[in-house]
Amino acid sequence: MENMESLEAARKCLTTSLETSSAIASALDESRSRLQLLNQRYLSLQASLRPISKQKCSFVNIDQCIDSVLCSAAALLKVSDSVQQLEHSLLTDPSSDLYTYVSDTKKLEEALKLLTDNCRLAVGWLKDVFEFLQDKAITNELYLLNVKKSLRILQELQVKEESSRLDGGLLSTAFDKLELEFHRLIIANSMPLPLVSLTSHIGQQASIAKQALPLTSSLAGELHAIIERLHANGRLDKCQSIYVEVRGMNARRSLKTLDLSYLEILTAEFEGAQCIESYIDQWGCHLELVVKQLLKTECRLSAIVFEKIGPEAWMGCFAKIAIESGILSFIQFGRIVTERKNDPFKLLNLLSIFKVLNGLRLIFNQLFSVKACKEIRTVTEDLIKQVVNGASEVFWQLPAQVRLQRPTSPPSDGSVPRLVSFVIDYCNQLLGDAYRPHLTQVLGIHLSWRKEAYEEGIVFCQIYNAIKEVAVNLDSWSKAYEDITLSYLFMMNNHCHFCNLRGTVLGNMMGDSWLKAHEQYKDYYAALYLRNSWGKLLSILVVQRDILSPTSASVTSQDLTKRLNAFNLAFDERYKKQSNWVISDEILRENVCKHLVEGIIPIYRAYVKNYCLLIENDAKVDKHMKYTAQSLENKIRSLFQPRQRKGSSSKQTDLISKIKEVSHQFRLTLAAL
Repeated sequence: MENMESLEAARKCLTTSLETSSAIASALDESRSRLQLLNQRYLSLQASLRPISKQKCSFVNIDQCIDSVLCSAAALLKVSDSVQQLEHSLLTDPSSDLYTYVSDTKKLEEALKLLTDNCRLAVGWLKDVFEFLQDKAITNELYLLNVKKSLRILQELQVKEESSRLDGGLLSTAFDKLELEFHRLIIANSMPLPLVSLTSHIGQQASIAKQALPLTSSLAGELHAIIERLHANGRLDKCQSIYVEVRGMNARRSLKTLDLSYLEILTAEFEGAQCIESYIDQWGCHLELVVKQLLKTECRLSAIVFEKIGPEAWMGCFAKIAIESGILSFIQFGRIVTERKNDPFKLLNLLSIFKVLNGLRLIFNQLFSVKACKEIRTVTEDLIKQVVNGASEVFWQLPAQVRLQRPTSPPSDGSVPRLVSFVIDYCNQLLGDAYRPHLTQVLGIHLSWRKEAYEEGIVFCQIYNAIKEVAVNLDSWSKAYEDITLSYLFMMNNHCHFCNLRGTVLGNMMGDSWLKAHEQYKDYYAALYLRNSWGKLLSILVVQRDILSPTSASVTSQDLTKRLNAFNLAFDERYKKQSNWVISDEILRENVCKHLVEGIIPIYRAYVKNYCLLIENDAKVDKHMKYTAQSLENKIRSLFQPRQRKGSSSKQTDLISKIKEVSHQFRLTLAAL
């Protein structure tokens, strides 16, 4: 019974569930249809709203563009007003208020740049608006025309900065005025530098240097302001050109106070050693003035004027000013000296040039070591090479030059050959303080270039070899005389010339034993000369004392007269021959004459006295008495005198002829080598 009730209850529950499921299924079918209808309507609405949505977005963007254009336009109005005010202020002369003018120029640059930047943005936005409006039928033509006009105005404003920098433009004109003001300031404050001797007081030199450009702090500030503004706008080159032009002209005006005519002399126009040495002395003095006063001052000023820009700017200006001043013409003068034909004086000339260049070496390195001064540095280095090589070449050839003079003839008067006196004087010069330190340095440099070591005493050794060659030449020349007596006088003269080196640099180098040897040789040849030349003359008058006695009957007046005439004839013959002979040294000449007088006059006086006593009644005694003792002595003392030249002093004339002859011989020697 209970089971049946349970089954009945389950059946009713299932029936109810089926009914409920059927109702839900019907509801779902109905909902599906309604959703499909809604979906169709949505798609249709979406399609109809899509253009409206897109247009709305575009209008939103255009609205933003217009807002941006309006903001930019407001800024442009303010900038435009500032530009107009600055344009008016820049019409004035910069000299009235330079700093304000420079400041306004900078403000104008900034305003124009701001104008350009804002115009660029506004043009971009306005182009978007114009393109959008062009595509929409709702936009009228008048509105498009206004937009297009505004776009053109903005584009014109955009290029205003660029046009202002062109020739005739506002900024370009302002920069031109600044350049003119820079030019005016440099000229107004430049005056020729009064070059003075380097021995002047240091304070005087400093005050004179300030006169070149009185660079006060206010002037420096004005120049700096102009240079910085021009440099920021790419016009530094013009500024530098102005500075170089004015300061270069000022440097040339400074040099007009010096006599620099010798710088224009060509190699072939040098007349002689004295002339060249005089020119070199002037050259050295003037070059020191130019470098130590003029160019050093210009270097300092260039560094101050362009210090805000950087070292390359002022170094470039200074290098050009140095060239404008004529520094290269000084170097060219040195080159002309090095290109002369080789002769002994060329060595002295080159050493003088080296002395000047070496003395200026440190300041040359300070002034011209920069890249901009490469041309000056190169020509100077080339000159130094030519000086060192040329001087070394002449010096190393000295002994050979002397040796090759050996075939020449000795002086006909037995005097010291010009070559001998020249070589001795020349060697003394080389060994003196004026040349030896520089010669030593030159040789050391030359040997270092050849990778050879410099040995101490090399200068002395070379000089010693040259003197040895002179001694060999003398021996050879003495044998060329046909008259042996003249040969003795020749050797006496030359050994005396060597003796006179005592106390000189060359004499000290050769040593005391060398000098004493020449003294002995001098006395030896003097004795040979006196004995061979005048010894036989005295034997004519020497007779036995008793024969000349007044009571002697073994001698006749004819014998005495014959002997006296023979003496007169022999003396006249010797006098005539030796009257053209020369003893160059005054002391030696006096000593030789003294020996002759002491050897001849006492014997002659005694003979004449006795002769007069023996033939006192002879009316012809005066006829045979050609010389008195005094007149004979005067004749002897008149011998061996150096010949005088007319028209100038003998020393000067002899020096000039010596220079010309020896230089010519040495040139021929070098050519032969």
